[in-house]
Amino acid sequence: MKRKPTTPRAIDSQLIEELSQSLAEGKRTSQAFPFDGRLHFERQLPFLYIYRNPIEKQDPQTEQLIIAEAAFLIASSNASQKKRNAKLVNRIVQTLSPEFGGFLLFEVWAGEEVEENERQDPEAVRPVFTIHADSRHDDEGMERVYESLRDGLKRVKIMGKAAEVALKYSRKTTPPKAPDLISSRNREPLNCFALGLEIQPIWRNIIEGKAFPLLLRALHRQVSKALRRACFTFTLKKTYHRPKHYFALGRQAVSRSMWDIDRKLAAIGSSFDFLLNVTPINSAQGWHAFKRNGFERRPVFHYRPLAIDPGELKRQLYSIDISKVEDPTLELIFREKRGELDRQLTMLADRNTSAFKYGSIQLYGKVEDSLVQQANEILNHFSGRRGDDTSLGKAPVDAIATEARKEIARFQAEMPNIKANVSVTPEVVGLMVSQGNLLLNDALRVPESRVRPLIAHEVGVHVLTYWNACDQQLKLLSNGLAGYDEFQEGFAVLSEYLVGGLTPSRLRLLAGRVVAARYLEDGASFTDTFRRLSRNHDFDQRTSYQIAMRVYRGGGLTKDHVYLRGLISILDYLKKGGEIEPLLVGKIARSHIPLIRELTHRQVLNPPKLRPNFLESESSLKRLETIAAIDSLLGLVSKPKRQSARLAATG
Repeated sequence: MKRKPTTPRAIDSQLIEELSQSLAEGKRTSQAFPFDGRLHFERQLPFLYIYRNPIEKQDPQTEQLIIAEAAFLIASSNASQKKRNAKLVNRIVQTLSPEFGGFLLFEVWAGEEVEENERQDPEAVRPVFTIHADSRHDDEGMERVYESLRDGLKRVKIMGKAAEVALKYSRKTTPPKAPDLISSRNREPLNCFALGLEIQPIWRNIIEGKAFPLLLRALHRQVSKALRRACFTFTLKKTYHRPKHYFALGRQAVSRSMWDIDRKLAAIGSSFDFLLNVTPINSAQGWHAFKRNGFERRPVFHYRPLAIDPGELKRQLYSIDISKVEDPTLELIFREKRGELDRQLTMLADRNTSAFKYGSIQLYGKVEDSLVQQANEILNHFSGRRGDDTSLGKAPVDAIATEARKEIARFQAEMPNIKANVSVTPEVVGLMVSQGNLLLNDALRVPESRVRPLIAHEVGVHVLTYWNACDQQLKLLSNGLAGYDEFQEGFAVLSEYLVGGLTPSRLRLLAGRVVAARYLEDGASFTDTFRRLSRNHDFDQRTSYQIAMRVYRGGGLTKDHVYLRGLISILDYLKKGGEIEPLLVGKIARSHIPLIRELTHRQVLNPPKLRPNFLESESSLKRLETIAAIDSLLGLVSKPKRQSARLAATG
């Protein structure tokens, strides 16, 4: 994982002068030193994380906790380097402290090893931190820094165990036997402060010295956040600098190698369309055959030949070395996406077999009892076919395509590089978005009241987030971060409500998909599920077929329950004060929102350029404001003059 930014140079007066000059000019400064030393300043900052390599033993893991930060020093503890390190740090503080009115030296080191016999006790594998605070800094500002660090570290959890955090005041804030890099007497006139953090190294095997990589990565992500919170508090309390958020203190520059990993993962993700490859190409013919057989014999579905070799793509996937990614946020995004692509490729290899269903449950999760309960409440509350217009609707596919092209043209006026197409084809069921393009079945007809909600759903959310993502450096955003389907589909259904088009029949359809996915999970056959939808839940036969086809495609795809689950999730998010803006950046899961905010504050991501029409409408914004007062999904629906149960092929 270690990367040397330059050829090592001895720390001498000339080099110290060069580094000082570079820092004074606000330049990115990175230099390797003998004995595995390394200095990195991405830009001028009022703090420096420090780690000293111990001489008596190898400790390659502890430094990983700081090398993703924007300013750090890996200092050798070699006797020949001690005075050199001190001179370097003195000069750094002398250069940067006047720029900010204060400076923090934040040293991190590994504490005592956990004895192996203690590891047998599950309670022993618990993060333990000791904050070493300078007893001479008794002012309120530094007390707030200590509190911020302690509070941040208390949030760290490893294997379900919360951290133990001790705050120790003394005159020593450095590792045992390690001298101060700047004496307290010399720090005072520079308004320089020292802080130490001792971390129990639960991340490695005491006998072999090898790391537990998953544990170390989890600890790294959480400790990094706590460190930045503390430095943010220091910056506000003890310097002139006023960053907007603690995320803004992280790295802004991303190495070429990390963008290369992003592009390789995105290329693999873009090389196949998962949903297109698991959707039957003979759905209409299947319906007619099913009907001819009196709804007793399951139709035989046919699929597109796979244009990719799942095994070969997996080989390419795992040849991408994510272990070189130092940034914990991007590393998490990359690992999650690799895991999702792995599962999708396994499912494609298992297509039309019994194994496909179990891969689907892994990918989309089980259908929870609470979700089934809410689905049944919707189905029982709103009448089925007897209260619906069972015609296919009056709006032909060309009318839908025309409205979609108008909305896309509005996007292109903002972003001329958009190449989105609207295609009318017999090769899809209903309509879908594939890589920023809208595909419509050539026989599609919907009620006129559904046209605007469909455009909001498919174009205003799915197409828009794809092209907003294409404007970012992080290409995985257009492909979709791992698990994005649920929150993206919830957002898309919410858009239907915001334009006043979420009707009882549409909500019933989403509920029907939930119960059908549960029937699949519980082992029901295609025909059993069809009958239950028709007889027990009052869907007409064609709609019951469409729901069952979607849920049983490929061998059993449980994805369709995420529409209702995603709608519940986004309503909860908005009621808790969540903002829409992060959702426009690309295709993300709810869990990624803090990561998107962080990367935006770090200027790794830009604010989204495109906004959907429904967020510019006064009536939509009023509906958005009313969400906090809606206590159930039933309160979301409106009742247009004509409704249709024949919506199973859409959205």
